Amino acid sequence: MPVINFSYEYFNQVLGQEITKEELIDMLPMIGSDIEHYDDEMIKVEFFPNRPDYYSVEGIVRTVKGFLRIEEGLPEYSISKSGYKMIVDPELINIRPYTSCCIVEGISIDENSLKGLMDFQEDLHWVLGRDRKKVAIGIHNLDVVKPPFTYKAAKPEEYSFVALETTEKKNLNDIVEHHKKGKKYAHLLDKFDKYPLIVDSDNNILSMPPIINGELTKLNEDTKNVLIDVTGTDERAVNFALNIIACSFAESGGNIKTMDIVYKDRTVETPNLTPKKMYVDLGNAQKILGVELTAPDVVDMLKRVRLGAESEADDKIAVTIPAYRIDILHEVDIIENIAIGYCIRKIQPELPEIATIAYPDTGKIFENRVRDIMIGMGFYEVMSLMLTSEDQHYTNMRLPEDEHVIVAQPISQDRTMIRKNLINGLMEFLEDNTHEELPQRIFEVGDVAYLDTNSETGTRIIKKLACLVTHSNANFTEIKSITDSFISNIGLKMKIESIDHPSFIKGRCAAIIGEYEDVDGNINVKKGSVEGFFGEIDPEVITNFDLEYPVIAFEVEFKGK
Repeated sequence: MPVINFSYEYFNQVLGQEITKEELIDMLPMIGSDIEHYDDEMIKVEFFPNRPDYYSVEGIVRTVKGFLRIEEGLPEYSISKSGYKMIVDPELINIRPYTSCCIVEGISIDENSLKGLMDFQEDLHWVLGRDRKKVAIGIHNLDVVKPPFTYKAAKPEEYSFVALETTEKKNLNDIVEHHKKGKKYAHLLDKFDKYPLIVDSDNNILSMPPIINGELTKLNEDTKNVLIDVTGTDERAVNFALNIIACSFAESGGNIKTMDIVYKDRTVETPNLTPKKMYVDLGNAQKILGVELTAPDVVDMLKRVRLGAESEADDKIAVTIPAYRIDILHEVDIIENIAIGYCIRKIQPELPEIATIAYPDTGKIFENRVRDIMIGMGFYEVMSLMLTSEDQHYTNMRLPEDEHVIVAQPISQDRTMIRKNLINGLMEFLEDNTHEELPQRIFEVGDVAYLDTNSETGTRIIKKLACLVTHSNANFTEIKSITDSFISNIGLKMKIESIDHPSFIKGRCAAIIGEYEDVDGNINVKKGSVEGFFGEIDPEVITNFDLEYPVIAFEVEFKGK
C-alpha cells in the first residue's frame, strides 16, 4: 500500500493553522491510516488503495479540517472554462484511446510540495493505473506551451524531443530503448507501430504517455499554472484520476479550469466534478454499527468526513459524494464513513454471548497442502481478483458465453463479472509480465462463482486450482507429467480421457478425474475427488493475450471432503 511521507511543518502550512504532533498522530488512525513511523520532524503514514484521494497531504488535510470543524460538508471548488481543447487522434482507439485534461491556475510550488506532487503522481500510477498500463498522468508547466493541444498517434522514427531529466533530443524509439523510464515501460507500447504523443499548436512535445514527459514542461518553483493530462485505456479510471489531482491542487489554492476533449464522434468537458447522490437508511446504520443514532447525528457525522448530507425523513438521509471519492459504491460504504465521523474508537466492542473454541478450518488445511505441493514442484503462487470481464473470460479464451454472475454497478469495464474459472486470470498475469524471463510457472488456488437458484444467495462458490507454464518448448507431455505429479501427491489416482476444449489445441487436451482408492483397490468417491482438464493452450488464445510463446495449463475443481 502507498506510504506518504511529510513534515509536520508542511502539514500545518497546508492546514492553515498549527496542531501538535501528538494531536496529528492521535487523529490519523481515525480516518483510516496506519502510522508506519514518526520522529520530531517527519511522519510516515500508509493508506488503503480504496482512498487514493489521501495520497497527497492536501487530501489528508481536507478530512482533518472536517474533524477539527474548520470546514465541514461537501468541499466546493472554483471551476470555470478555459476555452482550451485537447484534440484526440482517432488512430489512438486501439492504442490508448482516452484522455481527460484540465488547467489549474494560481498554484504555488516549493521544494516540499514539488516532491509531494511527484510522489502523489506515482502512487496514483500504481493504485489506479496498474503501473501506468490503465492510467498515466502528466503535469506540465502551462506557460511554456501554446494551446490548442493534440493527443496523437506518432511514428516513432519521425518525432524527437528532450525527455525529462535529459539534455539530448532523441526520437521515440531511442527513448524507449535507452531512457530509464523508457526501458521500464516499453512493454506497454511494444506491440504498436505508433506511439501516443501530446503536442501543442507549435508541435512542441509535452509528453509521450505512458512513458515520459518532456523536459520542456518540467515543473519548478516558479511554475504558477499547470496543464494536467491523464491518458489511459479505461475512461472511468482516467476521469477519476483527473478529479483526484485537480481537487488536490484546489485544496492548496489553485483555480480549476475545464478543457474540451474532442473525439471523432463527441466532445467531453473535463473534469466533471458533479457530485453523486446516494441514500442511507438510519436503521441500517444503527444495526451495523450497534450505536443509537438520530438523523441529525448522522448528518453531522457525514459532514465531518467531508460528505454532503441532509435528512429527508426521520429514517432517510440523502448523501452527496464528491467526484474524487471513488470508494463509495454502496450504502455500507456510507455507513463506514458514519463510523469514522462518530469516531471508531468510541464504538465499544462486545463479546458474543456464545463461547467458541477456535480450530483450523479443514478446507484451509487442504488448500495449504495444495499450495505446498505446487510450490514444491517449482511454481509461484498468484492471487488475482474474482472480478473479470466477458472479453477476458469468454472472448479471449474462445469460450461460448453462458450464464454468469454479473456486477450490477461495475467500477471499470474490465471488472463486470465474477469468474467461473481461473485460467484466464493467469493468462492476464502472463500478459502483464511478458518482460520477465522464461520459463514462467504460476498457479492459483481460488474461488469461482456459479449461478444457483437453490442457494440462499443465488450463487454457488467452488474452489479450484489452475496452473500455467510458458516457455519456448512447453508441450502436452510436460503438462501431463505436472498434472499426474500433483494428483499423486494429494493421494489420488488419476484417470484421463481425450476431450475437445475451445481454449486448447484440438487433440492436445484431456479431461481428468482424480479419486481416492481404498486398500482393496476400489474407488471411494465419498472421501473426495478432483475433476478438470489439462493441455496445450490454442495459439489464438495465446495471441489474444499478446503472448508469444507456447502455454500449457491445467485446471481442477475440488469435490467432497
